[in-house]
Amino acid sequence: MAYREFTIEGRNAVTEAFRSGKTIDRLYILDGCKDGPILTVKREAAKQGTQIKYVTRERLDQLSDTGKHQGVIAMAAAYEYASVEDILKAAQERQEPPFVILLDNIEDPHNLGAIIRTANLAGAHGVIIPRNRAVGLTAAVARTSAGALNYTPVAKVTNLAKTIGELKKEGLWFVCADMGGTTMYDLNLKGPIGLVIGSEGEGVGRLVREKCDMTAAIPMKGNIDSLNASVAAGVLAYEIVRQRGMM
Repeated sequence: MAYREFTIEGRNAVTEAFRSGKTIDRLYILDGCKDGPILTVKREAAKQGTQIKYVTRERLDQLSDTGKHQGVIAMAAAYEYASVEDILKAAQERQEPPFVILLDNIEDPHNLGAIIRTANLAGAHGVIIPRNRAVGLTAAVARTSAGALNYTPVAKVTNLAKTIGELKKEGLWFVCADMGGTTMYDLNLKGPIGLVIGSEGEGVGRLVREKCDMTAAIPMKGNIDSLNASVAAGVLAYEIVRQRGMM
């Protein structure tokens, strides 16, 4: 199956894309450009919470398919996002305690795609990602997920820490992957749970980590100090699967 990330170029086209409700993952604007139409694009981007990257004309020319970008290019998501409510509804429909994977600081599309694939196979009801400092549902993510995006909902939220607080009110407990945490085998990971994974370099941000109820460490015997983010997600997800099977 072919996946395509939609490139929208030109001031009017980008403005109308925002106004039509299309989800824009990334917006590139010519650095230093402040005329009226560009300010309109920026206002529409602010309404959706889209992060803006200010780049050189050379960078815009590289990204452009048409050569007529007028100083602005938007990258629309290859897939539609779900809502957090959709994820909870999926758990309810399957009559299972919710199992959600939340990702902080994951900017590599191959990591995100692999985690969505693992989420599907491990029976997670959905994946939640933040709007900023994170990759969206690009064509590369769709390819790496190997079709899992057709079945596993992905929600994008403005504030991951706030979302965790709201999900706690729904009865979920949260476990954060952290090398300094408790060995995962010694934790009770049954019941409604959210698994929080960060990037290899930065890990889970402090505000998000402080919202979690537990920190889980994966036992490691080798000479390097961390696993790839998608591998870590897989190891912890399947420990959750193992424990849920014992419920």
